[in-house]
Amino acid sequence: MSLLAIGINHNTASVELREKVAFGPEKLPEALKQLSDNAAVNGSVIVSTCNRTEVYCDVKPSGKSKLIEWLSQFHQVSPEELKPSLYIHEEQAAIKHLMRVSCGLDSLVLGEPQILGQVKQAYADSREHRSVDSAMEKLFQKTFSVAKRVRTETDIGGQAVSVAYAACTLAKHIFESLEASTVLLVGAGETIELVAKHLSANGCNKMIVANRTRERALPLAREFGAEIISLPEIPEHLGRADIVISSTASPLPIIGKGMVESAIKARRHRPMLFVDIAVPRDVESQVGDLSDVYLYTVDDLQSIIDSNIEQRKVEAIQAEAIVSEESAAFMSSLRSLQAVDSIRDYRRSANAIREELLAKSLQALATGADPEKLLHELSNKLTNRLIHAPTRAMQSAAEQGEPAKLAIIRQSLGLDDN
Repeated sequence: MSLLAIGINHNTASVELREKVAFGPEKLPEALKQLSDNAAVNGSVIVSTCNRTEVYCDVKPSGKSKLIEWLSQFHQVSPEELKPSLYIHEEQAAIKHLMRVSCGLDSLVLGEPQILGQVKQAYADSREHRSVDSAMEKLFQKTFSVAKRVRTETDIGGQAVSVAYAACTLAKHIFESLEASTVLLVGAGETIELVAKHLSANGCNKMIVANRTRERALPLAREFGAEIISLPEIPEHLGRADIVISSTASPLPIIGKGMVESAIKARRHRPMLFVDIAVPRDVESQVGDLSDVYLYTVDDLQSIIDSNIEQRKVEAIQAEAIVSEESAAFMSSLRSLQAVDSIRDYRRSANAIREELLAKSLQALATGADPEKLLHELSNKLTNRLIHAPTRAMQSAAEQGEPAKLAIIRQSLGLDDN
């Protein structure tokens, strides 16, 4: 058994190459089948995301070269194009790499949590297609527990490092519970969609989407059960919102100071949070001068994000230490398992010798032989038979000038302890 990880990622390959070697849902079943049919591969799991394609395998000694050849042929990418971007990790290095990937230590965004779900899905897909052997099973289950330990013992994923996530985190800090808050989302683009996902995941279930066209906002509203209004309707509904998060492509501000003053008055001065992600701004800067109003711009969020990225780097030091410790321990446990067959064979051989000699002694005893003489003969024969193979091994090591091998045999026989 030999553990192997082969792949490319955002650090080693261009987007064009990553697209060529990606395993989409339509390709994955056939790929796993081919790996299962490969005589050099005992078990395999394929992890394929927009930023990486990696094949984790339990392979026979000849498996590495054959796996590279298979990857090249499967995607019809020449070895000359593929190999410069390819990385290969073996044994403990492969274990450590998988653990780092699953903990977000090898991600484009340090500590991002989505990769663990993607690795779990890859493992589930491989199990479904019966390409996971016992070694892969043990490796991935251990990896998931290590990822859980990293998330528990470090705060590597606890700091906002995206504008959408930072906006949501800011809202959570100012309002005790998002469940009781009404959020007005201005715009319906990708950033607002990410904001809505983060808000929903944190319990917010009262959202209003304001957009230039209702049709563009409809998918977002359906997904999160939000109400839709047009941009001209914002003044009428602004007073209902505890939190306003805006990201449009408007060249001029959509929300002005007078509009917010009216909303605050209607709210009887209950506080409002405005998070303006747009460039140019959607909210007039003078809004921040009003009492009971908190206004944050994209620059404010970026400073929070920069600080959080530095904090994640600090947390990553502890996470790396955990991964190093756990990968070494897992490799040690695998090596001990590899000795099980040898130990079992050695015990079987010794027991066979014992039973053979004991049977002969009992037969001689039954015919009236002297018991004391039989015990001496049995002990001598048993000793000679048991030490025969180690004696020959030591003689061979000495004759062939292999002192290291001789030292290992002596150690295994306990001679250096006496």
